[in-house]
Amino acid sequence: MKQMIAVASVLFLVGFSPSATAAVGADAQYCAAGSSTPAFLVYFDGLKDRKGQLRLELYNNNDTDFLQDDTILIKAGKTFRRIEVNMPSSGEVAVCIKAPGPGTYALAVVHDRDFKRKFSFTIDGVGFPNNPKLGFSKPKAAKAAISVGNGVKTLRVSLNYFNGFGFSPLKRN
Repeated sequence: MKQMIAVASVLFLVGFSPSATAAVGADAQYCAAGSSTPAFLVYFDGLKDRKGQLRLELYNNNDTDFLQDDTILIKAGKTFRRIEVNMPSSGEVAVCIKAPGPGTYALAVVHDRDFKRKFSFTIDGVGFPNNPKLGFSKPKAAKAAISVGNGVKTLRVSLNYFNGFGFSPLKRN
């Protein structure tokens, strides 16, 4: 009994959680336990398959900047951050993306299934925080907005794929 308590104490102290999934991506360190860096830890629901990569893009929370070409945003000195992660072969996927500071941002996720780095509506998937209904149009920035303070904000994003009537989550039996 004393050994079990000792093991449980050690696991608690090092931050082990049997249900925790380690974050992946270039910003993974910012989502580590106890981090005070503003960051989003994004989990994904409804992945079509394990092909390609996930691309997370962080924007200012306004319709002018949201989903704007990255070269235009960067040249203008506006908020833009991209993280790309090859799709792991199994397990839950958690990707970390650092925010420039506390605030509200618009976030877009693309499941780039063919590695072309250009969105193909018949192949790739897309998702946003708050999981807005998409149809054939992109959401307003406010519908894809998420706030973060000093520390890590955890969220789930459902991926949507083209189904003939627009974009929607996959139907699972």
